[in-house]
Amino acid sequence: MNLAIAMGAALESRPRPLTELFDATVLAYPDRPAIDFMGRVIRYADLAESVRRAAAGLRALGVGSGTRVALCMPNMPHYPILFLATLRLGGVVVNVNPLYVERELHHLLEDSGAEIIATCDLTEIHARVSSVATALGVRHVITCPIAEELPALKRIAYRLFRRADIAPKPADPRHITFRALLAAGREFTPPTVAPDAVAVLQYTGGTTGLPKAAMLSHANLVANADAMVAYVGGENPSQDRVIGALPLFHVFALTTVLSFSIRVGAQMILLPRFELEGMLATIARTRPTFLPAVPTIFGAVASVAAKRTVNLSGVRACISGGAPLPAEVREAFTRATGARLVEGYGLSEASPIITCNPIDGVDKPGSAGLPFPGTTIEIRDLTDPGKIVSQGERGEICARGPQVMAGYWRRDEATREVFVDGALRTGDVGYLDDGGYLFIVDRIKDVIISGGYNVYPRVIEDALYEHPAVAEAVVIGVDDSYRGQAAKAFVTLKPGPAPTPAELRAFLGDKVSKIELPREIEIRDTLPKTLIGKLSKKELIAESKMNAPSLPPDPGGS
Repeated sequence: MNLAIAMGAALESRPRPLTELFDATVLAYPDRPAIDFMGRVIRYADLAESVRRAAAGLRALGVGSGTRVALCMPNMPHYPILFLATLRLGGVVVNVNPLYVERELHHLLEDSGAEIIATCDLTEIHARVSSVATALGVRHVITCPIAEELPALKRIAYRLFRRADIAPKPADPRHITFRALLAAGREFTPPTVAPDAVAVLQYTGGTTGLPKAAMLSHANLVANADAMVAYVGGENPSQDRVIGALPLFHVFALTTVLSFSIRVGAQMILLPRFELEGMLATIARTRPTFLPAVPTIFGAVASVAAKRTVNLSGVRACISGGAPLPAEVREAFTRATGARLVEGYGLSEASPIITCNPIDGVDKPGSAGLPFPGTTIEIRDLTDPGKIVSQGERGEICARGPQVMAGYWRRDEATREVFVDGALRTGDVGYLDDGGYLFIVDRIKDVIISGGYNVYPRVIEDALYEHPAVAEAVVIGVDDSYRGQAAKAFVTLKPGPAPTPAELRAFLGDKVSKIELPREIEIRDTLPKTLIGKLSKKELIAESKMNAPSLPPDPGGS
């Protein structure tokens, strides 16, 4: 019997501080462009000088080994500067979504024990951060003005036309500007930072309760960066350019944009937010070699590329992550652009990448790919996690590798629960084929128990995407007085003839079983998404529980 275990290629990775990667790149390529921010270019040598000055300023504010520094901002040069400066001092970066409401901000800052938080000067974001920081007694708020990092003409225009959106400078001593931070420090000798020291607290798991922080060490992040270099076939002899449309506070962009770039001396092309036409214009101007994004972004690009030319000829690979990539989106994108789109898979607890389809080689549609270099994938029994199932059998996806976290911050019990025999439990259901490719069926917590049968929402979603009119699809479980739970689908439609819910349900008739057939299909203009563009079920689940606690029994009795 072949057990469901697959091992990635051997990985040469030496545990070391993440800042060591940066120092080596600065030494090797000081004049290479490190960052492009809305047309303003920063060289690696200049970036290194800003990191040095920011580290000196943070040290003057009391940042040292283990000090938590929260970064709450969109993609802007201040983020990599403060990120690297904090790590230089042995501090810990706490990644915070700037769109979080005060309640969410309060939890993350209180749970992490962050002593300093840096944010942008957009009034809406700055006011929330300042309010929560004051309530919790956070020692310092660093304000990072967006305009000061823009090219000259854009800087003038921004200050002129966005004046109402710019937060006023607070006068109290708790607040300090980024420019004042750079001027505040003195020369110092950086401390020695151990590779196994925690570098980042990456919060995750908020869908089913309060988020908890994965403790990602320097060695974890370095290993995933090294694995990505091995995965893409080594360093580019010229220079790679990576589009940063995904926010750097998200773990997918943290590795594929920031860590990878400082590892190989690539250029980070930072976009403060995803706006389709703006991203396409940036792509045309900068000619990137890598485009990491989520399926919704690739779907949006495909729609435009079907109508006009989108030149992606210089892109070595488009890498989809963060959510399952529907086959229809993948095919439409490849057909419209001619670019290769591969799907990967990971999670915050693994820094995050654990599998990906190869850039060169067999790319199996519907598969999350092969184990990343240095990674082992195991499929374990859903009812008895101590048992590894047979190859081809469904079970919980578990992972081993140098990128896997040590545990959750201040959550010993949760840490024990997420490991089995030393392997990380992903909470996802999948199987390995005879070639070692991973296929993901669904999340364990998303599985709908309908009449005693397991119903996997992704199976239904994939079937819905086969309908030519369906643009997006999400399936959740709702209470049902007959089956306990039933599937309900939410869809948005493409422009053109619009099918009715009954017609969509009929379309699924020969594509899913009776037990999987949605009890209800609701057509909407839009579906909720996270900041990085992933379709979000959380809001739909909450709404369904509030408005429709139970569907009537199935009249067909199936």
